[in-house]
Amino acid sequence: MAAPDLRAELDSLFLQLLGDLEELEAKRAALNARVEEGWLSLAKARYAMGAKSVGPLQYASHMEPQVCVRASEAQDGIQTFRVVRADAQTPEEVGPREAALRRRKGPMKTPEPESSAVPQDPLHWFGILVPHSLRQAQASFRDA
Repeated sequence: MAAPDLRAELDSLFLQLLGDLEELEAKRAALNARVEEGWLSLAKARYAMGAKSVGPLQYASHMEPQVCVRASEAQDGIQTFRVVRADAQTPEEVGPREAALRRRKGPMKTPEPESSAVPQDPLHWFGILVPHSLRQAQASFRDA
């Protein structure tokens, strides 16, 4: 009597495994399609702007990710992943930073630029009017 129950349980686990593999293959295909679309759009932007206008020399020296993937493991051992966008974090504090009066006369000090909590849009590294294909490439890579 235990053999038919065991076979039924193995069959259900095997069907679940095949379903999970099919879902994994579909997600990999979607990821590959988005990345391929991003590279194609980036190539179109290079063609439109010139080969030297879109390249590593235009990247900032310090880059912040706009999208992060957080992995967490539940108590039952199942891993979950969630996407965290940089613009969804807490807004920066608004208001005066100093309560004291500033001294107007005296040696002038140049204020040091403070790093902002929200990262700047990387498209601004390539100019103000960027081609639509560069925006499409950014959207494709972000979605992937």
